[in-house]
Amino acid sequence: MKIFLKTEDEIELMRQANQLVGRTLGELAKHIKPGVTTLHLDKIADEFIRDNGAVPTFKGFPNPYGGPFPASICTSVNDVVVHGVPNDQTVLHDGDIISVDCGTLLNGFCGDSCYTFCVGEVSDEVKTLLRVTKESLYRGIENAVAGHHLGDISSAVQTHCEAHGYGIVRELTGHGIGHEMHEDPQVPNYGRRGNGVMLKASMCIAIEPMVTMGKRDIWLDKDRWTIRTRDGKPAAHFEHTIAVRKGKAEILSSFDEVEFIEGKLY
Repeated sequence: MKIFLKTEDEIELMRQANQLVGRTLGELAKHIKPGVTTLHLDKIADEFIRDNGAVPTFKGFPNPYGGPFPASICTSVNDVVVHGVPNDQTVLHDGDIISVDCGTLLNGFCGDSCYTFCVGEVSDEVKTLLRVTKESLYRGIENAVAGHHLGDISSAVQTHCEAHGYGIVRELTGHGIGHEMHEDPQVPNYGRRGNGVMLKASMCIAIEPMVTMGKRDIWLDKDRWTIRTRDGKPAAHFEHTIAVRKGKAEILSSFDEVEFIEGKLY
């Protein structure tokens, strides 16, 4: 394992890449509604990222089980946990949820963030899943400070979600990030406090709870990308890229534009 600490100049470049991801998610929020295809959302994201001088890092990303990822964002609808492939046949319907995972490469550094959106009117049960998953992300971030351990982040996420009866996907993790989208260390969403690598100031990691309404078991679809819940129940996914600091982590990505469009900022 080789963990790269970032300089302040590098963290600033990472902030710029991650803020672009946030703006991209905000742009997509304007278009997420019943009747829209996931391929249409992908085209919007690809154009927006490139118009802002960056490259979508997901497009062409290698897959050990098959071919490279064919799109610029992941669009994971309802029971899809992660890595949903945009296409012209998946149409959003009222009551759906869709997790949009987005990555950019700007000035040599990567941004990475994910947000789970409601499509039209969603059931209260599903809204609670989204709320708790998002809360668990911030519980994890609260523990991402110098002198703590990776297990402190993991335990905070797991404890919050399991207290509500949800499943924590264990086969997929958060990760370090920098020049490459996936760097050391892996950041699991389950674990024990005090375990794992000690966090140091200027480490940059992506924390991303992937939480299921039912059991945590998952399966890989025939496209060799799409990962679904085995019981067919919905899953939620939220992600921020952060810089570890002394006292309080610094969030480099942003949900501000999405939440403004959703009417959650007052």
